Amino acid sequence: MINNQKIWQGISKKRHNSAFFIFVFLGMLTAFGPFVTDMYLPSLPAMTDFFHTSTSLVQLGLTASMLGLAAGQIVFGPLSDKFGRRMPLLASMLLFLAATLACIFAPTIEIFIALRLLQGIAAAGGIVISRSIATDKFKGSNLAKALAIIGAINGVAPVAAPVVGGAVLKVTGWQGVFVILLVLGLCLTGACIHFNESLSAARRSREKLSRTLGLFKTILQKRKYVLYVLQMAFAQAILFGYIAASPFIIQQHYGFSPFAFSLFFAGNSLAIMTGAGMSVKFKKLETCILVSCAGMLVYSVLVLAALAGQASILLFESLLFTLLFMMGLTFTAATTLAMDAAREQAGTASALLGAAGFLFGSIVSPLVGMGDILISTGITFVIAALASGVCGVMAVRGKKPVANQAARSACWPQIRI
Repeated sequence: MINNQKIWQGISKKRHNSAFFIFVFLGMLTAFGPFVTDMYLPSLPAMTDFFHTSTSLVQLGLTASMLGLAAGQIVFGPLSDKFGRRMPLLASMLLFLAATLACIFAPTIEIFIALRLLQGIAAAGGIVISRSIATDKFKGSNLAKALAIIGAINGVAPVAAPVVGGAVLKVTGWQGVFVILLVLGLCLTGACIHFNESLSAARRSREKLSRTLGLFKTILQKRKYVLYVLQMAFAQAILFGYIAASPFIIQQHYGFSPFAFSLFFAGNSLAIMTGAGMSVKFKKLETCILVSCAGMLVYSVLVLAALAGQASILLFESLLFTLLFMMGLTFTAATTLAMDAAREQAGTASALLGAAGFLFGSIVSPLVGMGDILISTGITFVIAALASGVCGVMAVRGKKPVANQAARSACWPQIRI
């Protein structure tokens, strides 16, 4: 009788993944988050009419996907350490395909929201496992270079996703966006089949999965780590509040088309990326945190005043652009300082750091749609900026300054827009 396992092992040994394939594959996986959350943003107002529902309820679809992206990272990270990268990744892709196909034919907004939760969980598998594959394949300076290349690919996603979504919406309904996501999922599933396992059986974790909970408890006892995670999560609350509210503000209040909105969104994404890049110019990361927190608070108040006063699109967009730039400053610095505070449990710390932002985003997204969206969005920005500033000041106080050199290569790939 033929041993199927030996046959599969033989096929795996013959298959070789080129460096080009690895870079593109991992770049597409890390870009999954922006495409799942950002690509259908231009269609949110249209979906409100399609499902005959409220703005806040449609935004719950965005909330559900963020909850899934947060929870999925906690689930798929430990699974990939224990069972290897390939099988959990393939399972996440198959789940993504099923959830995306079902989204296209969702009959009610409630079913759509539930499916978006599954879609987010599945997409999270690609995000968290891609970082693990890079660590498996590369070491030292080569790992930093690999992450930088992957980060560059990922940096295009937040700009491209809403533009593609807006273009698709010009010729199809909102379902067309999910058809594109389905095609992307099919391509990645094919790449998963071609991918050669990067974590050998000898290197896999032999610990029980339940032990992972103990690592989370240990990390949550590190005060500095928790404060920096909270500081960044509140900053990301501004980001996700903006993501949820901007389609309605730009399209319904200011009267722009879905495609024009996608161009606004792409420009604002560049503001965040520029801020993240400028953070390496600071000699001390703590200084960068304080400047970012102060800037977010000042410009959140100004954005609230502009929205409440029915300001012109030029003034509103100028203030919003600067607010997002200030927010971008904190991403690299907060990531570096948080990971430095939990160096001994880097894998678990990375999972929690990534999950926290999506968790806060899931809370904020429906809040900006309550009542007058202009006022609720501005108030949400101010509260989140104030909370981020409090956490940032508490974290920096009494902290030995951390050199900024490490942020130049190690943290840029972890920026998420």
